[in-house]
Amino acid sequence: MSAAVECAHLSVGYGQHAVVEGIDVVLEPGQALALVGTNGSGKSTLLKTIMGLIDPIAGTCRVLGGQPGTQHARVAYLGQAHPSRSVLPLQALDVVKMGRYASLGLFGRAGTRDRALVRDALEQMGIGHLAAAPLRSLSGGQQQRVFLAQVAAREGDILVLDEPTAGLDLSGAAAYRDLVSKALARGASVVTATHDIADAQTCDQVVLLAGRIVAQGTPQQVLTADHLLDAFGIVLQSVEHQSHQDLIITELPHAHDHGHGHEHDHGHRHD
Repeated sequence: MSAAVECAHLSVGYGQHAVVEGIDVVLEPGQALALVGTNGSGKSTLLKTIMGLIDPIAGTCRVLGGQPGTQHARVAYLGQAHPSRSVLPLQALDVVKMGRYASLGLFGRAGTRDRALVRDALEQMGIGHLAAAPLRSLSGGQQQRVFLAQVAAREGDILVLDEPTAGLDLSGAAAYRDLVSKALARGASVVTATHDIADAQTCDQVVLLAGRIVAQGTPQQVLTADHLLDAFGIVLQSVEHQSHQDLIITELPHAHDHGHGHEHDHGHRHD
């Protein structure tokens, strides 16, 4: 069985301008990979390369054993700028149904299983009651749930997600985590670009980016106070528990005001 994603000596960027160089990643089926970094760090650029939306500058990238962008029916993608936002008029149900189009083909008709997947995806994301609502009438968080339901309905072998928890409240984030867990349980792989350290801690692999690879490996190897200070410029305190560790952002370096540090919550950093 081919690796879900395999990058070797990969450089990604635009034109001849490399944003990140020397990427070596092997993601197996059933594994989750988090790309962590700030805005401009290169994580979205790497996602677009995996999707075949931009070409590698150097090196190779293989997705499900083939060239990126050639396995549409097997890859579910959620970008930061979703095309459905500007297509009117669309109901939430219409957007989720789009998740089945790649499997049906241009003139294929949705069958019983397709309809069940769409219905289940809406319920999984807690928006079954919003199926008939116009997309443009929904809040940003509700729209994000709709787009995640589309991802779930697709049943892709790889989920490629750019800031999937953006705008979600606590229940929406919990529904998203359940979506990912179910995808991994059926053998799918998940690649997510995020600045949410808590989400990254649940993944099998983490690549920490800052226009370069700061660190790569397991969450325990990568998400250390020193590495995160290097990538984000933030100071963290590690709180050890029996089964895990919590990384708490305490203050920004050099951000003292009359001797007092400023509190920052990592959930409010925007990428």
